[in-house]
Amino acid sequence: MEYNKPIAQMQPGDSVEGFYILKNAAVKTSTNGKPFLSGTLADKDGSVEVRAWDYAGPVGADGEGKIVKIRGTVSEYRGTTQIVLDRIRLAEPADPVDRSALVPTAPIDSEAAWQEIEQFVASMEDRDYQAVCRILLERHGEALRTIPAAKSVHHGFVSGLLMHTRDMLRLANFLAGQYGSVVNRDLLLAGTLLHDFAKEQEFTRSELGLVTDYSVKGQLLGHLVMGAQEAADAAREAGIPEEKSVLLQHMILSHHGEPEYGAAVRPMCAESELLSEIDIIDSRMEIYREQLAQVPEGAFSGRIFALDKKIYHHA
Repeated sequence: MEYNKPIAQMQPGDSVEGFYILKNAAVKTSTNGKPFLSGTLADKDGSVEVRAWDYAGPVGADGEGKIVKIRGTVSEYRGTTQIVLDRIRLAEPADPVDRSALVPTAPIDSEAAWQEIEQFVASMEDRDYQAVCRILLERHGEALRTIPAAKSVHHGFVSGLLMHTRDMLRLANFLAGQYGSVVNRDLLLAGTLLHDFAKEQEFTRSELGLVTDYSVKGQLLGHLVMGAQEAADAAREAGIPEEKSVLLQHMILSHHGEPEYGAAVRPMCAESELLSEIDIIDSRMEIYREQLAQVPEGAFSGRIFALDKKIYHHA
């Protein structure tokens, strides 16, 4: 029995016990009519699927985003590592839990990333776009420093949105130079900075700072609509021309690219086209980074839902 073994080091056949974060959980019914628990455990460096058969509680979806103590055996199912649980319960105040080993945090220098974002804003020559960015940075700066960028697909860790935004701004700045005759750099940078700010309102988070669900507004409106509304409000406050306000709103509303991927409208200007592609590139490369950390060299991953395929970890 290995205690608090890092998830990334678990191998089929291991007996494990310890404290982990319950990222998601659902009690389902098997083909033989018996209840079972299906979920995902995580620590700061990895995640693993879990199953508990003939399950009668006590932990279910109400435990998402919380620390649990488990005991079980690591196995492999259809090429994917999972833990078959013997026991699971919520952590108690007296438990010796090392939260620093559990809560996943962006692998960046957060203060340096924040300063880099501020430098991108300061570099804008268009004072209208800069003004809107400064207003919304003031409103959302604290959240931007800490919240995840997603529940689980990519950048689903503390300060994930900061990392995602900083890295996208780097790409946007490079591509604005590459296509300078076509792209307005300041519009592209502004849209890139603001595109996910409304995730602060879209998510509900646990006491650990991780996303557990979507808020009522997040489900009824979504971060694209809420983000566009807030950009319009900031544009009015800054007194910028209406066309610039509309362009910023369009950047946010179209950054998912296609309606089937959640876009309110398709990109219709060069800057919004680039923003949607930059978002795809950065999110997909983060999925690769997170998944490859759990796949041995020379091996394939299991099917990754977000990519709809498995990936290969080459030397």
